[in-house]
Amino acid sequence: MTTRILVVDDEPDLEALIQQKFRHQIRDGVVSFLFARDGIEALTVLEAKQDVDLVVTDINMPRMDGLSLLQKLQENKEKLSTVVVSAYGDMSNIRTAMNRGAFDFLIKPIDFLDFETTVAKTIRHVEVLRDARRRQADAERAYASLSRYFSPNLAERLAGDADAINLGSQRRELATLFTDIESFTRLVEALEPDVLGQLLNDYLTGMTDIVFAHDGTVSKIVGDALHVLFGAPGEQPDQADRAVNCALALDEYSQSFRRRWEKESIALGVTRIGVHAGPAIVGNFGGSRFFDYTAYGDTINIAARLEAANKQLGTRICVSAILAAKVKEFRGRPVGDLMLRGRTEALPAFEPLSVKQYEDPATKSYLEAFAKLEVADPGAMAAFAAHVGKHADDQLASFHLKRLLHEANGTQIEMD
Repeated sequence: MTTRILVVDDEPDLEALIQQKFRHQIRDGVVSFLFARDGIEALTVLEAKQDVDLVVTDINMPRMDGLSLLQKLQENKEKLSTVVVSAYGDMSNIRTAMNRGAFDFLIKPIDFLDFETTVAKTIRHVEVLRDARRRQADAERAYASLSRYFSPNLAERLAGDADAINLGSQRRELATLFTDIESFTRLVEALEPDVLGQLLNDYLTGMTDIVFAHDGTVSKIVGDALHVLFGAPGEQPDQADRAVNCALALDEYSQSFRRRWEKESIALGVTRIGVHAGPAIVGNFGGSRFFDYTAYGDTINIAARLEAANKQLGTRICVSAILAAKVKEFRGRPVGDLMLRGRTEALPAFEPLSVKQYEDPATKSYLEAFAKLEVADPGAMAAFAAHVGKHADDQLASFHLKRLLHEANGTQIEMD
């Protein structure tokens, strides 16, 4: 790349001398020169030519001297590399120039060998600055793109060092989470576009903020639905804890969001959440044109089916026992052994609870009734009936009571 140099000096013969001395470099495209007679003309040239890399300026000139020019250059956002030219005895001005950002200086009368060496040294300095600016621009572009998917901390790491974390296809142990709003498609058809836009943007902003607060990765956003990964692309030994805590926070936010829009006479469905853990193949599968960091495998399919299972169970969050076993202090109540579509073995599942919910006497009442269900105790029906009588809003307990009333037995549940 050609280095463009602006020489600012009122000596009439200097331009011809420089063109002659640097003719080989000019011919080879290494450097090109622009010339100005004083600081005011230099600023005009710089305004017209935005790609100047280096300014070589005399100090003593009419209209605007070199020190005043340096001051003006320092005020610009893009600070140019500068070399000042002055008489040998004018060291005070040279010192002032260096304090105002000059990179180097030359003594008059100019020794062109010294001038050539100084220019070469400054060109190397300019190349370093160019490279740093390119890296910064690349990092900023990368961060802008990656911050849509990854938490701010992870996006910053990826943008700063693309090799720090492997985004290529690989098999990993991870925790994964799906969310979906009940009956959202029907709601879309009833809302005006501007109302839908505000609702959906506010909802997704709040939900993704929570995901990022738990250092999750947003793999997909499809309409109102989120697919979230923990443990990929960065290692997270506590990925299961993060997934459950994130699910509880998402549930709390979505319920609050529903109540807010109910005041606007808009009935938003509940957000259902499914969480599972296991092996999956993860990586950037967007081809050469798009960034699409996502995951594939049975683990992902199960998490999606657990999200859908909430509709039948009457729950809002459903997590697999496999994931619950990985959580350090898991709090929740058993849902049952789910026969998910496409699977031959039942998958035990839980409804995670906050500390407050877990310590509520209603949870103890449910656990006692479920314990009877597990051993096929005939008293299970009476226990669930008594629980529902006190806690009519407990849809999971109501679900089990209806099963028992239809002569179902045990904890295995056939999912639709």
